[in-house]
Amino acid sequence: MKVHKPYVIFEEGDLSFIWLGLDESDREKGVLTNQYLIRQGNVGALLDAGGYFVFERVLNSIKEFVRLEDVELLLFSHQDPDVAGALNLWVDMLPNARIYVSELWERFLPHLGYDLGEKINDIPDQGMKIPFNGRYIEAIPAHFLHSPGNFHFYDPISKVYFSGDMGAAIFPKDKWYLIVEDFESHTKLMESFHRRYIPNKIAVDKWLKKIENLNIDIIAPQHGSIFIGDNVRKFLTWIKSLDKLGLDLIP
Repeated sequence: MKVHKPYVIFEEGDLSFIWLGLDESDREKGVLTNQYLIRQGNVGALLDAGGYFVFERVLNSIKEFVRLEDVELLLFSHQDPDVAGALNLWVDMLPNARIYVSELWERFLPHLGYDLGEKINDIPDQGMKIPFNGRYIEAIPAHFLHSPGNFHFYDPISKVYFSGDMGAAIFPKDKWYLIVEDFESHTKLMESFHRRYIPNKIAVDKWLKKIENLNIDIIAPQHGSIFIGDNVRKFLTWIKSLDKLGLDLIP
């Protein structure tokens, strides 16, 4: 087991999409999570910053790429503790970051220990284009996958799609890899999560309809491994093929 340094998934000109590392040695106190930074020039956007136990690792990784005061956005796909559990720490460390989260969860986030005041911005159910360094990052509705107020984030320039819990994989002890290579083998690590945490096929089909016209080169989930190139298509085909999910399986 080892500590993995940050990895640049996409880089072109002054734009980078960066995976912010992993401390595999301690299993980071639970299910392994991925955090990502979009950097354009000197400005950054942090996606699903994570909970308390990953805070120090993520903080140090960010500082390798941008100054903390230059992180412009703090984006949360939903409200889970592995997504937003360290929010009170991040608000102190990223003084200029605007926070975006589903309008369903704004009233709950203060229970994490911080009065967000004007820092927080609601994402309406239909999604929105979030201003970022003179352009935008798109918040894509992905409700009930698995949270009732849930969003993914798409960068139309790098064509990287942050898929939150969609694409999550649960690794057995002593196994982990960042990039999916053997897709068929990888499905065995994804299936149980999607069948139990995703409520029904209707939610999946509505989401797939919303993204069918997006030009996606990379899918980067919050748990598990990253899909690149042809594995993007394979994943979307696989998730569409799952016949019974969530409520279909509950006795």
